[in-house]
Amino acid sequence: MTVPHPDHPQLRLIDHPLVQQKLSAARDANTTAPAFRRLLNEIAGLMTFEASRHFQTRVVDVPTPFGNAHGVALAHPVTLVPILRAGVGMTDGILNLIPEARVGHLGVYRDETTLEPVSYYAKLPTDIARSHVLLVDPMLATGGSASFAVSELKRAGCSDIRMICLVCAPDGVQRMGADHPDVQIFTAGLDDELDAQGYIRPGLGDAGDRIFGTH
Repeated sequence: MTVPHPDHPQLRLIDHPLVQQKLSAARDANTTAPAFRRLLNEIAGLMTFEASRHFQTRVVDVPTPFGNAHGVALAHPVTLVPILRAGVGMTDGILNLIPEARVGHLGVYRDETTLEPVSYYAKLPTDIARSHVLLVDPMLATGGSASFAVSELKRAGCSDIRMICLVCAPDGVQRMGADHPDVQIFTAGLDDELDAQGYIRPGLGDAGDRIFGTH
């Protein structure tokens, strides 16, 4: 089980050996685009076990070959919201675990001069407000895009939001803590810093370029 980070109460660092092994392989500059995509999806699926730990459930009766058994089902729908474009690279791993989940999309890019988020697309389920929402993006760097995305989800009525990211920088975690302290962040790595261009160091490079082979 993950526990709150001592310096960042909303951060949940997942230190499971399988997650950390796969993250190390994803960081490797020699990892090919196909292998990188596979690793991101595998890590996302593993992290979803922790991110979904406190999803609400309801009791159901299940007919077995020998009678009825009491079981559980999720009480609310689940909606994945990847931040375009890199977030798409993690959705299949989560959908393999929760195939009934819906997928919304938020298109947000970071202006490379101001480092501020710019919105260019939004498509969300009309009833997303009653969902468990998993906001997905491989990187939490400055926190600008993530904070903007959470604000958009809250404007749509969402109150149950969790973020899943592979690696994050202290700046991004602090920004999210200031803007949205109610949103838990599940990550496989809290890295050292941001460089002058706003990239996470040591990080894993530009996740979008590595996913889609657009170096």
